Amino acid sequence: MTARTDTTEITARRGVPRTVRSYARLVKFQFVLDFYLAPLIAWTALAPVLKADGGTLLTLLFFALGQAGVLFAVMTLDDVTGIKDGSDRANYLDASKSQLRPLKRKPLLTGELTPAQAQRFGYLSLGWGVAWWVAAIAYTDHQDAWVLLVTGLLLTLSVQYSWGLKLSYYGLGELVLLFSAAAFLIAPYGLATGHLPALVLVEGLLFGFGQLLIAGYSNTNDKDGDAAAGRRTVAVLTSPNGNKVFLGLLTAANIGVVVVPALAGWVPWWLPFALLPAIALRLRQYVGFVHDGHALLARSRGVVVFRTTVVCVLATNVLHIGF
Repeated sequence: MTARTDTTEITARRGVPRTVRSYARLVKFQFVLDFYLAPLIAWTALAPVLKADGGTLLTLLFFALGQAGVLFAVMTLDDVTGIKDGSDRANYLDASKSQLRPLKRKPLLTGELTPAQAQRFGYLSLGWGVAWWVAAIAYTDHQDAWVLLVTGLLLTLSVQYSWGLKLSYYGLGELVLLFSAAAFLIAPYGLATGHLPALVLVEGLLFGFGQLLIAGYSNTNDKDGDAAAGRRTVAVLTSPNGNKVFLGLLTAANIGVVVVPALAGWVPWWLPFALLPAIALRLRQYVGFVHDGHALLARSRGVVVFRTTVVCVLATNVLHIGF
């Protein structure tokens, strides 16, 4: 009896790390970490006197704690929708042999977690996020209307991407993703300062385009499964050539976000040169896709472009603003 009890306890203890890993995959933990580069950029964009200010740091901490809950909810509820409408089964089972997007990222498909468990976790995560963002708003002295609007829209729209209103099912997914990713940088800076300099706006848009041009190629690969599930992405709504034109326009807009403000004198004139590695990689991503049509490879290259952009932006802030 005692030996059997000990065996059960050992099995339970071994099961805890496995369950934690399953939830980590459910929330796409690696990509959540990428989103945490946004408040880091916001911090480097602060004036040197604010970088070590206790009140500012606490505001950013409250936002960062809430950001985890919001992102966990977005990722989790997206997977719940995907398993319920069959789109994840259609999109991932065929791609399961590819190292570019392995099936293990979808624990609902592998049976490690149930949709009910995931949905409950998503709701709890969202509650956590709301609580900490309310704390950040209550604590900061910068409760400007635009800051509250951006933070409120970020909270509501990001979760509605494929849950609730399911905005991505009505052709609004790309716009929601661009705004949400940009707002994850703009909102904490606004809460910390009450201002929105042109450079921070540009950096927010670069962050947004970075995520959008990962999702755009992912959606291209998932076109058939999304269409069957009723998700109206641009890839679904247009022809293959029309989608290539759309991705080309996004690529041009991404580069334009760097070049136009610099030419207009709104940001440092040398910003395009600081972002040159990211610009070159972005062009390679698009030209490569047009040449070989390999959407998942282009998506993988998009992750590299995004992280390269972040490094360039961080270096820009260090050089231009300092510590």
